[in-house]
Amino acid sequence: MAQSTLNTPSAEIKPLSAENRYLKPSVFWSIRQGFPRWLALLISAIALAIPLTAWAIVSYAGWVPELFLPTPTAVIQSGIKLFFEEQLIVDVWASCGRVAAGFIIAAFVGVPVGIAMGTFYSMESLFAPIVGTVRYMPVVAFVPLIVIWVGLGEPSKALIIFLGVVLYNAMMVADAVKFIPSEMINVAYTLGASRRDVLFKVIVPAVFPSVLDTLRVNISGAWNYLVIAELVAAQNGLGFTIVQAQRFLQTEKVLFCIALIGLIGLIIDYTLKWLSRLLTPWADQTRHL
Repeated sequence: MAQSTLNTPSAEIKPLSAENRYLKPSVFWSIRQGFPRWLALLISAIALAIPLTAWAIVSYAGWVPELFLPTPTAVIQSGIKLFFEEQLIVDVWASCGRVAAGFIIAAFVGVPVGIAMGTFYSMESLFAPIVGTVRYMPVVAFVPLIVIWVGLGEPSKALIIFLGVVLYNAMMVADAVKFIPSEMINVAYTLGASRRDVLFKVIVPAVFPSVLDTLRVNISGAWNYLVIAELVAAQNGLGFTIVQAQRFLQTEKVLFCIALIGLIGLIIDYTLKWLSRLLTPWADQTRHL
C-alpha cells in the first residue's frame, strides 16, 4: 500500500527547472541590493515634483480660493518679505535654539535611561511603569502645570519639547539594547569581563548606531512640539509666526513657515545621517533608514 502511494504522480518530486531555480535580476525591486544613484535621485525628484505640480495647477487655475491655497509665487514672495522686512531669521534662530535645548537634554536623560532599562531587569521594573504610563499622556495637558512650575520664560518652552521626546528616546533605546545577541554578552563573560566591562565595552558600542538612529528619528518630534512650546508667551519663533499668521488669515505665511521647518528638518536629518556613517561605518550594511 505504501509502495503504491509513493508511485502516484502526486507524490513524485519534480526537479526545479533552471527558470524557477534562480531569481530574475531586478533593479527596481531588488531587496537590499545595489541601487543606481541616478535612479534614486530621479525617483526622489519625481516624488517631489508630483505634489508641487498639482499644487501649482490647482492654485494658478483658481480652482481653490487663494485664502485656502495660495499660489507658489505668493508663498515665495511672502517668504522674501518675512526675511527682509520682518526679520524671520531671528525667528529661525530662536526656534532652533529651543529645539536644540529641549532635544539635547532629552538625549542626555533618555538614552542612559533606555540603556539601563534594556540592560538590567531591575531598572526596567523601576522605569517601565513610569515611562509606559506617562508617554500616553498628552504633553499639551501639562502646559498649564509647566507654566506654574517654571514660569513663562525659555525654560518652559525647552521643558515642553523635552517632555515630548525624552520618553520615546528611552523606549526605543531600551528595545535596541534587547536586540543585542546574548552570545556577545556570554562570550565577554567567558573571557573574564566584569559587569562594568560588559556594559561599557559590549552593550554601549553595540547599541551606539541604534542610539544615533533613535535621535535622528525623534528630533522630528521635537520640531512637532515647537508650535506648542511657542504658544507659551513667546515673542518670536517659527511657531509663533505661524500662529500669528493664522490669526490674520495669512495662509501664504503659514505655508512658507511650514515649508521652512521641513527644510530645516531635512538638513538636520541628512547631517545626522552623515554623522552616523562617519562614527559607525560598520553599521552601514545593516542600517539604511
